[in-house]
Amino acid sequence: MAKLSVNEKVKEWISSGELQLQVAPQGVTKERVAQVLAKISRHTVDIQDAVFALLDDSPNWYPSARDTLSFSDGACTAFIGAHVAILQRGSDAKLDREGRDYWIKPLREVGAIEPCYLPAKKDKVLLEKGLKFYDGHPKAKSPNNAYRLSASFIGVLKAEESEWEEKLSNWINEDDMRIRLEKQAQAAEIIRKLTDSEHSLVIEAGSTHYAPNFLKGFEVIYIDDGDGERITDSEKSRLMEFGLEITNHDAMPDILLWNRSTDELWVYEAVTSDGEVDQHKFVQLQKFCERNNKSSIGFTTAYPTWKKAAERQKLTNNNLAINTYMWIVEDGSKQFKIEG
Repeated sequence: MAKLSVNEKVKEWISSGELQLQVAPQGVTKERVAQVLAKISRHTVDIQDAVFALLDDSPNWYPSARDTLSFSDGACTAFIGAHVAILQRGSDAKLDREGRDYWIKPLREVGAIEPCYLPAKKDKVLLEKGLKFYDGHPKAKSPNNAYRLSASFIGVLKAEESEWEEKLSNWINEDDMRIRLEKQAQAAEIIRKLTDSEHSLVIEAGSTHYAPNFLKGFEVIYIDDGDGERITDSEKSRLMEFGLEITNHDAMPDILLWNRSTDELWVYEAVTSDGEVDQHKFVQLQKFCERNNKSSIGFTTAYPTWKKAAERQKLTNNNLAINTYMWIVEDGSKQFKIEG
């Protein structure tokens, strides 16, 4: 039987009576959510409904967490999107892509929403500490990367009618926000080290070993080792300094490098589960290069081991694009050109 999509699962749960929309999850109404968001200049209907979803204390939607954790403990953008579209609005739209930029980001910037991570089966160290959502997004683009409301923000939402505005005023104090964000970042770094993300290590090897040895004269101008979110405004501004205009439709690589003297670009893709420089990516980034009037663009697909490279190329029917390069971290003294 084919695996059900998130939207299909939600509709099935609703139909069976297993899932119902809560009127005031954790005692918080949508009206209160709207009032609080308006006070911090973050109110839109979509952000309001996303916050309302993250208050839901019914069973979690991750299969491994369903019996012990609640939705509010952690939900990925696909879950939040399905909660908003199907459970709250009764439609069947896919809202998760919009969610990353337009619901999550504005609230992460002020510390109201924080990233979290549910351990996968191979995360032995974290699982030994307990099955729960841990701070941060230690593995780039992992389906177990999720979001939750910060405890302090929930405290504002749940405050008594006569107290919430004063609590909110204290919460938005600039020094408090700086401390809040700093603590989130510190906690996330601890978890990242515990998961020892293979993908992150291959990206790091690209900037510390591959580029210095094989791309003389190139400098790293962009690294994407986050949680899959699209490029930020600050990153766009930085890239414009190098004559690069980025849109949300551009497929940004794990590492983008630039040669100041030749005006060449180079793309480095770190692959542990997907993301090779195939023909589609080759063409898309060639267009990006031409649109930005750069002299040329080169490509490298990097794998952690020969075993991983063989597994991926068998699975993808040898999808590496012609005239690109392959590099293996464990055999890092040489690279290989893909020729037709």
